[in-house]
Amino acid sequence: MHLNPLIYINAICAAVLGLVVGSYLNVLVYRLPLAKSTVLPRSRCPYCGGSIRARDNIPLVSFLLLRRRCRRCGAPISWRYPLIEALTGLLFVLCLSRFGFTLEALASALFGCLMILLAAIDLEHFLLPDRITLSGIVAGLALQLIDDILPSRHEAAALFSRADLLEALVGALAGAGALILLINFWYWLRGEEGMGMGDVNMMALVGAFLGWKGALTALVLSATSGALVGIGLMVTGRLGMRSKLPFGVFLAFGGLMALFLGDRLIDHYSLFL
Repeated sequence: MHLNPLIYINAICAAVLGLVVGSYLNVLVYRLPLAKSTVLPRSRCPYCGGSIRARDNIPLVSFLLLRRRCRRCGAPISWRYPLIEALTGLLFVLCLSRFGFTLEALASALFGCLMILLAAIDLEHFLLPDRITLSGIVAGLALQLIDDILPSRHEAAALFSRADLLEALVGALAGAGALILLINFWYWLRGEEGMGMGDVNMMALVGAFLGWKGALTALVLSATSGALVGIGLMVTGRLGMRSKLPFGVFLAFGGLMALFLGDRLIDHYSLFL
């Protein structure tokens, strides 16, 4: 059996594009929380301030050639940079593989980029910027509206089998509402706030892209993974009872899992009902 070589060519092109986008996501992660321009000036070493040359700014390749060190001052380069680039490259390949050349592939790639971006910012700054989450909600609803007007003919082209714009609106409201209930329950149980409105907005973003089924699936997965990681860190003594975790990281994980595996998880769960 011979596979079409175009499959490999398309996958390589998608991966390269994802690496480039991932490089820009790294810029956003560093500059957005500092309210700096994400376009100018050119990238600089955060230690010595030296401008990074084009040859030292090639996704993944430069990190390996430089052996994780700044060419000018020798300061270490964070593993975040190649990790985000690699994840984004993989994301683009998965989106193309599942959805083909469709609007859904574009929507899923955008959704995945937003999840990676928000997770990285929350991990470093405990912050989920409104300019990202609110813009993401609008983008998700707008893409659903466009898809309703120009429906795709790809057999797998449906972000979590969304039906129409109404389901996306319900998903945004359901996602935000479910998280608000969880926040209130935690406050009643512990007398303290466990999450903020940034998490609520991010949950609404997930719902806008994936609908209410996807939002609830993402919430269950994120709450479960967050609880498991929290318990593991407490058992090992790396986290105290009043310590906080960047829940946006787990929301991103739940959102991406719901995007690519949500339908299968629900079908599997329904077998036990």
